[in-house]
Amino acid sequence: MRHSEHVRSRMNQRGIGQAMVDLALAHGRCDQNKYILDRREVDRRLDELDRERGLLLKVRDKGGVVVVASGDTLITAYNRV
Repeated sequence: MRHSEHVRSRMNQRGIGQAMVDLALAHGRCDQNKYILDRREVDRRLDELDRERGLLLKVRDKGGVVVVASGDTLITAYNRV
C-alpha cells in the first residue's frame, strides 16, 4: 500500500512503526475506511496465539505431524518421527 507524506510524518511523530501498521491492517476491525486494532482485539489475538503456541508445542513433542490429502479429502494423519 502506498504511503502519503502525512502518514509517514504521523507514524514518525507517534512512534508507530511499519510492523504496527501491518498488524492493524491484517488483524484490525475495519470500520468504513479505518482499521482499528484496540486493546480488546489485541487481547483476543494474544489468547489465540497462546492456544496456537500450545498446539505447536504438542506437535513439536510428537516430532511433527503429517496429514495426507487427495483433492479435498483427508486420507490419513500420522506423527512424524
